[in-house]
Amino acid sequence: MYISDEKLKLLEQIMWGLNTCNSSVEVRDFVSTRLLKLLDADYFASYTWDDDNHRFGNTVSVNMDPANLANYERYYQYCDPITFELQRLSVPTLVTQVMPMEQLRRTEFFNDFLARDGLCFGVNMFAYDGDRNIGDIRIWRSARRENFDRDALKLLALIRPAFTLALQRARAHCSAAAASPDAGALLTPTPLSERESHLAQCICRGLSDKEIARELHIEFSTVRTHITRIFKKLNVGNRTQLVKRLIDGGHSSFF
Repeated sequence: MYISDEKLKLLEQIMWGLNTCNSSVEVRDFVSTRLLKLLDADYFASYTWDDDNHRFGNTVSVNMDPANLANYERYYQYCDPITFELQRLSVPTLVTQVMPMEQLRRTEFFNDFLARDGLCFGVNMFAYDGDRNIGDIRIWRSARRENFDRDALKLLALIRPAFTLALQRARAHCSAAAASPDAGALLTPTPLSERESHLAQCICRGLSDKEIARELHIEFSTVRTHITRIFKKLNVGNRTQLVKRLIDGGHSSFF
């Protein structure tokens, strides 16, 4: 398998992020757009599996209609003819390996869910902690494109161990925080995600947007998107107000 310099750089960024992200949402959000570029794909969706309720939830997505995804969680996952077959497998797998495209195109799942957003050719990867499914990656191309090839499976196979380890670490981190009797007394939580908190720390250190992009290995446009979300969540209009908001809230860890 030949890996271009561009794809090698994307692989390096993905591996770096998987070693630094601390929550399941952050892990899956970080890899989403990079995997789309790496696999030359159009759509990304990722879920975690709820054993108690026997359903997928906790969605992370790119280029997917939120209303359509809500329909998946509400109804279509229960008539999904492919995902449970893919979930049973321990390696990255093409959708067409569990169901021929001609057969998939005749299903309600394809016509009323997948085709609504333009999804056609898919590849899935599931991560496990023992026998417990702790997260997945679902990547799709439109009908205007060709199906994924074996190289896509090989690239996902390279990433899968680090992705699994990152999700395992995130579960352990969450469990440790919940088990700590002093967790609530040590800090007043902010509504920021782990990635947004890291970015807010960079702002508090006085880094510019370009410096933040370099330090966090993300695109400049991604930095701007995160900053907009941070300002909206904390109800501030600029960097100075953000710093004051965090100081007033007693969040010394940001400084």
